[in-house]
Amino acid sequence: MGRDEQVEEREVLDSIFADEITGRNCAEYREISIPLEVVSQHEEPEPVPILLLTVTYPEAYPDSPPDLSLSAPPDAPKYSHLDIQDDKARLLAALEPTIEENLGMAMVFTLISTLKDSAELLISERQAAAQALKDVEAAKAEEEENRKFHGTAVTRETFLKWREKFRGKMADTEDRRREEKEADDKKRRVKVEEKLTGKQLWERGLVGKVEEDEDDGEGDDNAVPSVHALKIDG
Repeated sequence: MGRDEQVEEREVLDSIFADEITGRNCAEYREISIPLEVVSQHEEPEPVPILLLTVTYPEAYPDSPPDLSLSAPPDAPKYSHLDIQDDKARLLAALEPTIEENLGMAMVFTLISTLKDSAELLISERQAAAQALKDVEAAKAEEEENRKFHGTAVTRETFLKWREKFRGKMADTEDRRREEKEADDKKRRVKVEEKLTGKQLWERGLVGKVEEDEDDGEGDDNAVPSVHALKIDG
């Protein structure tokens, strides 16, 4: 393509991007303003991000690719999901396949369309990632809040552990009650025996036991009076 063809392409671009192109008096390059179409995720709408693509035609264009430069408009506000200074290398690299496919043909219009799509896709992916992070954080917060009201979910494993622990506690409690009851019964039995009359001792067969215990202790037949000599109260 000669100079005439390059001029023809620039004239076509001038007609398509009538309000977006600056530098019409320069035959060497065109600076094209590319507004991006994005959906704002903020309550208050953000300013539309704009890319400035500078196209310089080498003498061998389109058999060799145009020189491209990417920048932001002067004093442009910062956009939350796109930083042209940081992202321009990535965006320009995304144009390489399109350039290779269109060598030998007028390609600037195709490059503008591809650049616009790539930038909008990048913003959309970052918006989706930010929203996914918010959703995860919101889900965690909701789970924590629900846990306060529902407690720990019961599974078969947790139930079996609880049942084993509960049965162990019940067995320990029952053992303590039995031991306490046996000790209490023993104390009561001793107290009752201490208060029995001679007649009650005789009726319960405790008199003979007392005599046998004393005989074994003394070893003297005359030391303890026989049961007939006992005076029975009552």
